Amino acid sequence: MSDRRDAHRSRYGRYAGGPDPLAPPVDLSEALDAIGEDVMAGYSPERAMREFLRRGGRDTVGLDELARQVARRRRELLENHSLGRTLDEIRELLDRAMLQERGQLARDVTMEDLDRAFRETRLENLPPSTAAAVSELSDYDWASSEARQTFEEIKDLLGREMLDQRFAGMKQALENATDEDRARIQEMLDDLNDLLDKHARGEDTDVDFERFMDKHGQHFPENPRSVEELIDALSQRAAAAQRMLSSMTEEQRRELMELSAQAFGSPHLAQSLSRLDATLRGLRPGEDWGGSERFGEGQGLGLGDGTGMLQDIAELDGLAEQLSQSYAGARLSDIDVDALARQLGDEAAVEARTLAELEKALRDTGYLRRDSDGALRLSPKAMRRLGKELLKDVSTRLSSRSGQRDARLAGAAGERSGASRAWEFGDTEPWDVTRTVTNAVTRTVSEGVDPRAGIRIAVDDIEVTETEARTRSAVALLVDTSFSMAMDGRWVPMKRTALALHHLISSRFRGDHLSLISFGRHARTMGIEELTALDALWDKGTNLHHALLLANRHFRKHSGEQPVLLVVTDGEPTAHLLPDGHVWFDYPPHPQTITRTVEELEAARRLGARTTFFRLGEDPGLARFVDQMARRVDGRVVAPELDDLGAAVVGSYLGARGQSRSFTSDWYGGRGFWVPE
Repeated sequence: MSDRRDAHRSRYGRYAGGPDPLAPPVDLSEALDAIGEDVMAGYSPERAMREFLRRGGRDTVGLDELARQVARRRRELLENHSLGRTLDEIRELLDRAMLQERGQLARDVTMEDLDRAFRETRLENLPPSTAAAVSELSDYDWASSEARQTFEEIKDLLGREMLDQRFAGMKQALENATDEDRARIQEMLDDLNDLLDKHARGEDTDVDFERFMDKHGQHFPENPRSVEELIDALSQRAAAAQRMLSSMTEEQRRELMELSAQAFGSPHLAQSLSRLDATLRGLRPGEDWGGSERFGEGQGLGLGDGTGMLQDIAELDGLAEQLSQSYAGARLSDIDVDALARQLGDEAAVEARTLAELEKALRDTGYLRRDSDGALRLSPKAMRRLGKELLKDVSTRLSSRSGQRDARLAGAAGERSGASRAWEFGDTEPWDVTRTVTNAVTRTVSEGVDPRAGIRIAVDDIEVTETEARTRSAVALLVDTSFSMAMDGRWVPMKRTALALHHLISSRFRGDHLSLISFGRHARTMGIEELTALDALWDKGTNLHHALLLANRHFRKHSGEQPVLLVVTDGEPTAHLLPDGHVWFDYPPHPQTITRTVEELEAARRLGARTTFFRLGEDPGLARFVDQMARRVDGRVVAPELDDLGAAVVGSYLGARGQSRSFTSDWYGGRGFWVPE
């Protein structure tokens, strides 16, 4: 009965089939927000993405933190270990064998005095070097069987340690090995050297490799699938063994080289390993064969353990390079997550895999794209998403300061836009009956209720129709791009403002026409992608005159629409455009520059433009200038804090086209005001 129960018992363990199939998809929102901020600050999208991956997010460990853990692990390995344990073990075994031999000589009454004296003299006159002493005693006729066995342990230990340097786990596998076991190992080495020599000459075949693995595959836990993979595994460990020897003192190296001839009681093993090292060095010259490390004074390591530790250090060095992502064509998929798990644990591997998935998602979901010149750019999809988030922030600021609910910045009445949204408390828009009933039917069926028994409409089913105001506007947003804007920290808020307004008009007021005009020494019209990626340059001059010329051209092009002029600046105009197209610059502002600027502003007023100046900074000269300019054109001056610039511009736009009247009159509590004539 118990056997039957056991047959149906399930066993559960850690999932090992790749990424966690139940893990939630990576969240791109935080990454896109951070990348967007950095791009608007002047970073390239590629660099902005790299910076986010380096520092990580709220719930994501970044590359810098993983690199710090790798560096700490490497430092601990070096500080907590020292080399030379094999030599210490050999010295202990030699001392024990000599003590056992002296005891036997003292107890053996049958031994002739001359023979005893000869043996004692030989033991007393051994050289101080451990290696020389072992070599001296290689042909000694031991009187004590225990001493002979202890001395044989030295040869066995040397052989196992030397093999463990090249083949991980050999020291433990050959413990208490027989002569037949040692002979099979020697046969494996001979076959391996023959295979590698044949490969170096280009004469080996896949059959040769398969035959070798069928015969000796149990000695290679890496399970190589080709002779190249076999060479990779062997050369990495052999190079680590060479670096370990280079890290020893000169005396330690000399003794180990002398002792190697005693491994397994024959120089054959040392000769085979030397031949193997020479072949591997020729096949993989790119490995670090000449390096060394400085070890601390901690726990001692034998030859095999020390080589394994240096392999760990080499693996950590490789991980550090992968995590640095400083080489050409670097991708997070380059990171060896298996090596990371071995060195830092499974959690670190999960973090690295998450970052790689995040990078892949950013590239594959269309948020980043490459232009024809190969440069990475924020895609229109990414721009729309960033604009939506910025507009949401603007909406929140508008609602919190005016004490009104969030109107989603849509038209309150007029023509239907074709879109609908879920009803919220306070909405006065008409219901979208078709979608409301469809939602009710879908919900009723999903709850298992027969719709023939009747359908009840719940609050969550209701959708309302979004509308657009009937009036259309031609909007010109003039943004100051002189160097002072970047120098005083106004560069990113300016871009955020432009992006929020652009998204509002393109998504909610599609009938309006927006022109984004930047003005430094010159003015020019640009798209939102170009403005968002614009880098700050040392550009002397604030040519508002040229910007107003372009704005008036935009108003004339859309003569049937309400002109709205929005000017964001932190300085008085210091340049104007000459008839021949050249720029006149002078500081302090030249009267001719002021005259030309005022003329174009008057032209905008005659076209019917509603003008708002957004004054940044506390410059008294700028304050006097914009106040006077606003009075001439029956305009308005707003002096917002930088964090509120976006809300100020969007609110002014909505006020100019008849939306949010309460906002325009009292939102700033006195900081925004109409300037009387």
